[in-house]
Amino acid sequence: MLETVRYLLGSAGASGFGSKSTAEEVTEASPDVSLITAIITGATSGIGAETARVLAMRGARLVLPARSLKAAEETKERILGEFPGTKIIVLPLDLSSLSSVRSFVSHFLSLRLPLNLLINNAGKFSHNYALSEDSVELTFATNYLGHFLLTKLLLEKMAETAASTGIEGRIVNVTSGIHSWFSGDCLQYLNLLTRKKMPYDATRAYALSKLANVLHTIELSTRLERMGARVTANCVHPGIVRTRLTRDREGFLTDLVFFMASKLMKTIPQAAATTCYVAVHPAVAGVSGKYYADCNEASPSPSGSSRVEAALLWSASEEMVDAKRPLESFHAM
Repeated sequence: MLETVRYLLGSAGASGFGSKSTAEEVTEASPDVSLITAIITGATSGIGAETARVLAMRGARLVLPARSLKAAEETKERILGEFPGTKIIVLPLDLSSLSSVRSFVSHFLSLRLPLNLLINNAGKFSHNYALSEDSVELTFATNYLGHFLLTKLLLEKMAETAASTGIEGRIVNVTSGIHSWFSGDCLQYLNLLTRKKMPYDATRAYALSKLANVLHTIELSTRLERMGARVTANCVHPGIVRTRLTRDREGFLTDLVFFMASKLMKTIPQAAATTCYVAVHPAVAGVSGKYYADCNEASPSPSGSSRVEAALLWSASEEMVDAKRPLESFHAM
């Protein structure tokens, strides 16, 4: 009850910020980020677009990957209209396609740019059962597996950039408190779901993908430490906000729920605050493997705290993105 009251009031936590803080406010104290190059997925609308806008305000160079280049170009023009001179590069990327992820990384690396910041923000809620072109359940493929491969392929570049520039690299995985709605064996559920051995539950599939984002962060931070890379990895819960992702679930019941929960919802500038805080605030320097909500360190669900599950998911993910191994071999496990 006390936590709910603090949330509604926007009371500041240990960081000095709370649920009512905006992305602009939490980046005011950040050092000059004009030397930072950031890749932000899902930046064509909602939280991702606000994250891109605020980082542009602070001087960062942006790389905006998108499935719709038209939407990405529109985002670029809006940012340039507000902050002329911002360096923005638009590149094609469909996160549900492993080949598209590889093509994007190859294109980005060919530009020979540094990479200081990777924000894995894009999200999808697939209402109906669907498989990606790689035969993976579509929500999981887009929200988690594509980001897993993207991050894996960019790690060396991030480590090299941090070493050569002296600027700490940061990876921010945008998850959701909904990750706590999933319990059970992640990999078994994904296998059964992909093979249509159980009824499709869109909400549970989404919760699984968000739990995977949390577990990815845990194992990623461990591996970065082993590498000796000056790169951190953290995940964030942006809060309840009505973005295009949730508007896709229109209907009487959904509208009623959102009406009743309206007092708990954040504006998009407030929802982007935690991402921006973890991405550039000096107080987060050197912090890795943590879960943040309302710009403060918080605790994920028990399932999202398991290092064993995180390691198992990583191993399975390596197999799923292995270009030399057909995914059918994973589904048969």
